[in-house]
Order: sequence, then C-alpha cells, then structure tokens
Amino acid sequence: MPHTTTRSIGLPSAMPLLTVVLTLIVVGVILWLINSFIPMQGTIKTILNLVVAIAVILWLLHGFGIINNSGEVHLPVVK
Repeated sequence: MPHTTTRSIGLPSAMPLLTVVLTLIVVGVILWLINSFIPMQGTIKTILNLVVAIAVILWLLHGFGIINNSGEVHLPVVK
C-alpha cells in the first residue's frame, strides 16, 4: 500500500512530484509530436495548444488542492 499523507480534512495530500513531472513530460512530448508531424492549419494548432495548456493548468491547480471539483478556490495556509 503506497504511503500517502492526509490533510486536516482527511483528503489525500498533493500528488507526488514525480507523477507531476512525468505527466508534464508525457503531455509535452505528445503535444510536440502532434504539432510536428500532423499537418494542420496554424490557427487550429494555436487552439489545440491553448486547450492543452488550460487543461494542464487546471489539472495542476486541482492536484495541488487549490481548486476542487466544484470550482471553489482554496488558497494554501501559510504558517
């Protein structure tokens, strides 16, 4: 059973750094492959890049607990 810590409200802690880095690398390589080897119009590539960038930013914010499924924003408590 993998070791996970919990926050004060009982939810799993932020995702491990290795998972974040590997996911970002895989998404970046896939996006690069699509941009490099699939011929499409420049505006379509721009839209695709924007959609992927927004999705990755939202995934990171959700993964680190800044936003939740309902869209509420929770700022981290600085102690």
